[in-house]
Amino acid sequence: EIAHCAFPGANVTWTTDPKEAFTGAKYIISSGGAPRKDGMTREDLLKGNCKIAAEFGDYIKQYCPDVEHVVVIFNPADVTALTALIHSGLKPNQLTSLAALDSTRLQQALALEFGVQQDKVTGAHTYGGHGEQMAVFASQVKIDGKPLSEMNLSNERWEEIKHDTVQGGSRIIKLRGRSSFQSPAYNAVKMIEAAMGGEKFTLPAGCYVNDDRLGFKNVMMAMPTTIDKTGVHYDLPTGTEEEMAALKASYEHLCKMRDEIVTLGIIPAVADWKKDNVNL
Repeated sequence: EIAHCAFPGANVTWTTDPKEAFTGAKYIISSGGAPRKDGMTREDLLKGNCKIAAEFGDYIKQYCPDVEHVVVIFNPADVTALTALIHSGLKPNQLTSLAALDSTRLQQALALEFGVQQDKVTGAHTYGGHGEQMAVFASQVKIDGKPLSEMNLSNERWEEIKHDTVQGGSRIIKLRGRSSFQSPAYNAVKMIEAAMGGEKFTLPAGCYVNDDRLGFKNVMMAMPTTIDKTGVHYDLPTGTEEEMAALKASYEHLCKMRDEIVTLGIIPAVADWKKDNVNL
């Protein structure tokens, strides 16, 4: 189907041979895991897709260790990306996971709520995990330049918007029977475009976090990030006490999933990560 688009200058190869697919690759977008089905959470995909992510990382290490940047899409994206990072041997700034859709879904919901163009909503971001425990931040949101706190939005309505943001992917599956593909494809391409030296990508991305300032250690999670030619870089999020508590809860949930795949033998214990990836 990609070949049928006839993109100018595109050189499309389809293959089931990992060596042919990976050798010489400089930029990679992977949606290679199983998709969600109706009634499933992203976390339900943990075991099977993390096994795929481990194999994916091994192929990178074997066939394209000089790759510049990798974007992992398939869910649970924070944990599959972490698995791929450990197995690939890449530096943390070279691999990201898709997280921007949660923020753009929040942005869209607020735009509809207040009857403005979507790009008039700024600061609408979610951080932490790309799953049921994502942290939805409101304190930095502005609607056409006006702080959300000054808008006529009840606590009850805000909670509904938060819930709809978290369940945005599930709603798409319920409506059409399969998970989203246009929006993740677009954002993943924009992430790679930034890594190639194009316009910087400033929506939240999942990145490797090992930060004493927050006490968040050895996870992939969405943060305030910038992707550019030198890779992904993150800043500390700014939020209320309640928002930061939600972020901590999201981090703890990610740790639980990480520890589960350690138990399953898909990744080694944290203390042994350097045996597989000297950059961690």
